[in-house]
Amino acid sequence: MQERGAFVTLKKQGELRGCIGNLTPQRPLYLTVQNVAISAAINDPRFSPVTKEELKDISIEISVLSPIEPIADVSEIEVGRNGLIIVKGQNQGVFLPQVATEQNWDRDELLRQICLKAGLPEDAWKEGAQFYVFTAEVFGEEQ
Repeated sequence: MQERGAFVTLKKQGELRGCIGNLTPQRPLYLTVQNVAISAAINDPRFSPVTKEELKDISIEISVLSPIEPIADVSEIEVGRNGLIIVKGQNQGVFLPQVATEQNWDRDELLRQICLKAGLPEDAWKEGAQFYVFTAEVFGEEQ
């Protein structure tokens, strides 16, 4: 019943198949997970909707988010522990904590990649960007 932000990541044979979430709490956690799971399956613009035939090959990972906190300096980012949000102008990008670990990124590569994800030049983090961090309790199915 606690209100928390959450993401649901869908993978098919280990490859990303959809990922959608809410950063900020808007309703009880079980409803958030339910809504973002459906959205990850049918509304992630990077993928076509998951089909009924694919369901047997899809694994689900749920990330329950801590409250989001601003940071003053990128040196505060703990790669693999912190999820990261960048905001610069109208652009925003988000990575869950496990993404950097899965991709074997160090802090510099994480900063480059989040800029690109936000539609910014890869060095845009160096000036005028705001950063926020969070942690996540991650659990799901093994496949």
